[in-house]
Amino acid sequence: MTPPASTTTLVLPVPTAAVAHAERVPTTRRYLMCEPRHFTVEYSINPWMDPTRPVDTALAVAQWNALVATYESLGHRVERIEPVHGLPDMVFAANSGTVIGGKVLGARFRAPQRAAEADHYRRWFLDHGYRDVVMPTRVNEAEGDLTWTGEVLLAGAGFRTDPAAHAEAQEALGVPVVSLSLTDPAYYHLDVALVVLSEATPTRRAHIAYYPAAFSPGTRSALRRLYPDAIIATEADAACLGLNAVSDGRNVVLAAEATHLAAELEAHGYTPHPVDVSELRKSGGGPKCCTMELRG
Repeated sequence: MTPPASTTTLVLPVPTAAVAHAERVPTTRRYLMCEPRHFTVEYSINPWMDPTRPVDTALAVAQWNALVATYESLGHRVERIEPVHGLPDMVFAANSGTVIGGKVLGARFRAPQRAAEADHYRRWFLDHGYRDVVMPTRVNEAEGDLTWTGEVLLAGAGFRTDPAAHAEAQEALGVPVVSLSLTDPAYYHLDVALVVLSEATPTRRAHIAYYPAAFSPGTRSALRRLYPDAIIATEADAACLGLNAVSDGRNVVLAAEATHLAAELEAHGYTPHPVDVSELRKSGGGPKCCTMELRG
């Protein structure tokens, strides 16, 4: 697959040396999450999902509650949307909206099994005072494939989100977009292959971690140019969805099995917070999949 071209010509800050550990400053975040009260694996829309494998819904709820408690212990605010029976993947809130500066771009799912989730989240936004809400016309799986760096929106395509949705995102959210091509079906969304650890400032680019093998050769080259100081995840890090993590600039919540990545984070001045998401991973999800960030 030929990587889609970047939507916007960018003028970015010159890369600087690695940030001193003392500069890893956390910022308070606000998240939207959905309890996995009806979680199960009834169908297969990614390589992680096996409907013949038993699922413990009570354990999924317990793991989700522990994730929420972790965020709250770090000072973050968690909003909740009511789960809907018959929508077992509604727990993966990140797939249903992208919010930047108070503007909301909703979702349009590729799989018909998840299509109804988008409208439940749309109504949540309207019911909670958001007025600038746009629903995409192209397949767009929201923060699953759209990752805000503080200066540009990194946008994945290859398995779920339509490359044409990247231009829609730029128009709806008013931010520049860089398109990235995913090529490994195990890493079907951008948020299982790349995580923003520290957002950009006026003088420093964002700091990220990613798994190069999930991307096309051209995209790997682009990422090296944009983020030469990135943490490079190992195959083992990626295989446990360790990159499906959530960072506040210093604290990084990630799958407990991603021990190598956790050690790398510590070496770069971050504080890892391992969590058990083994039951939710049966649908190909981790901390980030469960967490939509409400920016603005």
